[in-house]
Amino acid sequence: MTTAYQQMIFVNLPVNDLDASKKFFTELGYTINPQFSDENAASVVISDTIVAMLLTKPFYSTFTQKEIADATKTSEVLICLSAESRDKVDELVEQAVAAGGTASDKVQDMGFMYGRAFDDLDGHTWEVVWMNPEAIQG
Repeated sequence: MTTAYQQMIFVNLPVNDLDASKKFFTELGYTINPQFSDENAASVVISDTIVAMLLTKPFYSTFTQKEIADATKTSEVLICLSAESRDKVDELVEQAVAAGGTASDKVQDMGFMYGRAFDDLDGHTWEVVWMNPEAIQG
């Protein structure tokens, strides 16, 4: 029997300090896949289908002719991860802050949906959101 194909997402992010960024994400509980990591890149496994590729800025620039945004000043993307509970939302944001990230003051609490956000070491914004499964099902 064949396994159904699962589409993956690879989020490529330019970073100033690859070692510091690897440390940050491992402190959030994620792992680095050494098979796709070297002195220019780190493959951060977020789930079976989500991978963040942390790329040094010189290496990142080989993939684009555009200027690399300074994510501490310009919003280039909002990355949103789901969480299994409201507590897990808070836990991940608190881990990010403890690892050197910055929490957003904004909390989204709509009852059926709860979310917070943090910026990583390079200013990339990561939203973490929980949705009540009953609300999703209709």
